[in-house]
Amino acid sequence: MPLVRNPILPGFNPDPSIVRVGEDYYIATSTFEWYPGVQIHHSKDLANWELVTRPLSRKSQLDMRGNPDSCGVWAPCLTHDGDKFWLVYTDVKRKDGSLKDTHNYIVTAPSIEGPWSDPVYVNSSGFDPSLFHDDDGKKWFANMLQDHRSRPRQFAGIVLQEFDPSVGKLVGPKKNVFLGTELDLVEGPHLYKRNGWYYLLTAEGGTAYNHACTLARSRDIWGPYEVHPQKHILSSRDTQFAALQRAGHGDIVETPQGKTYLVHLTGRPITQQRRCVLGRETAIQEAFWKDDWLFVKDGPVPSLYVDVPGVRDDTKYWAEQRYTFENGLHKDFQWLRTPETERIFSTQGGKLALFGRESIGSFFEQALVARRQVHFSYDAETVVDFSPADERQFAGLTAYYCRYNFFYLTVTAHSDGQRELLILTSEISWPEGKLEMPLADPVKIPNEGKVKLALTIRGRDLQFFYALGGEELKKIGPVYDASILSDECGGHQSHGSFTGAFVGMACSDINGTVLPATFDYFTYRPVRYETDRYEV
Repeated sequence: MPLVRNPILPGFNPDPSIVRVGEDYYIATSTFEWYPGVQIHHSKDLANWELVTRPLSRKSQLDMRGNPDSCGVWAPCLTHDGDKFWLVYTDVKRKDGSLKDTHNYIVTAPSIEGPWSDPVYVNSSGFDPSLFHDDDGKKWFANMLQDHRSRPRQFAGIVLQEFDPSVGKLVGPKKNVFLGTELDLVEGPHLYKRNGWYYLLTAEGGTAYNHACTLARSRDIWGPYEVHPQKHILSSRDTQFAALQRAGHGDIVETPQGKTYLVHLTGRPITQQRRCVLGRETAIQEAFWKDDWLFVKDGPVPSLYVDVPGVRDDTKYWAEQRYTFENGLHKDFQWLRTPETERIFSTQGGKLALFGRESIGSFFEQALVARRQVHFSYDAETVVDFSPADERQFAGLTAYYCRYNFFYLTVTAHSDGQRELLILTSEISWPEGKLEMPLADPVKIPNEGKVKLALTIRGRDLQFFYALGGEELKKIGPVYDASILSDECGGHQSHGSFTGAFVGMACSDINGTVLPATFDYFTYRPVRYETDRYEV
């Protein structure tokens, strides 16, 4: 049987939580400021995965307007107690500096498709919450504990408390059960029970290149927890040339045949700056038990190729995706922060209308609809109909990471009303970076008529194109460095950016008159490119 190549969920799919219900496997991953919240993929064989739902899809469950970049939904935990699904998640309102605002909630559903309940608020003492269903019927809630005083650490340990579903709140004593190891930054707790042992799997070292999975065990759920003989059962921190870097933040699942697998976060850097342009992805490792300890096969360094029950079919992965809007917005697309979609887009009439709101860098309300970049090289194309009156109205095609890092080919207008094409960017423009807007000379175009906009990405190189009427595409602007669309360049802290590169359509009207732009279609075309070391 051929081995499956990691990652199993390519592109921005971090912090995986896995559960098996009968013959079905489900993985929940973080979505941060992208709406709807939490991606859940389904598989029958651990090799082929399909996005089935994003359960946090209404205002009562999630409203992220005002959340900074890389805040929002962190590290969901998906479990099943034999009766229904439980999804635990954090909505982070502030992350930078010593003070963090991290609100933890629980929603439930009878099936993975829903309906998902309104949230029950649990606590705000830290992030990465999880729920463990013990065999005596009790439910235990764990999260990392945040200490803004750093006495001695900001990541102060894993706190545990019983959750009573009958009253919908935490009850009884709470205890800090695990302080972590000297690697520090202990987070991402998951609890398990096997052969009378309680196991606590955590993430340590931060989510960048020191990341690791740390395992500990105890005969009592309250501890004390003994650390694994290897300490870190999975990590790439000491192997800088391993194909899978940033390995950590894992979860464990068993097959019906009793085989154990670990899913985990990973990244695949490009360029000498080690930039992960596809964001943090989800990989899988085969594992085994020995002396009541779990070991990763051929670990602790993660393997690029893994033996799983199924054989992956990559046909869809490499297929061109041409999106039209007759049946609404395709599930591949997301938008930013807001649950009130009627204020930012519509698909009536078979086209996508974006209603110009705030700028592309707004933390509150912007009309931007995009899909993940899941290949190192690809082409994207759309056709836009937009009639701006001045330079404060612009719409077009964007390769987007966050408000600090994007490239944006816009249809806009000069202050005299003449329509033009203008490339905008905000490459690390705050607080110390140099503002680079615009990057290329504007190109005047007729004041009426649709415009075809396109871009190509080949590894780190991005090139924009445009065409008028029935003309062939022609280049506009220089070749840009697309590798800045990565965690490593996502803002003023390399440890503080957690999402991934997107490509899509946007519209802004910072006059406040909500001028719409209409898009006929959107095409995403994967390209096999000879320098993409993991895909050819």
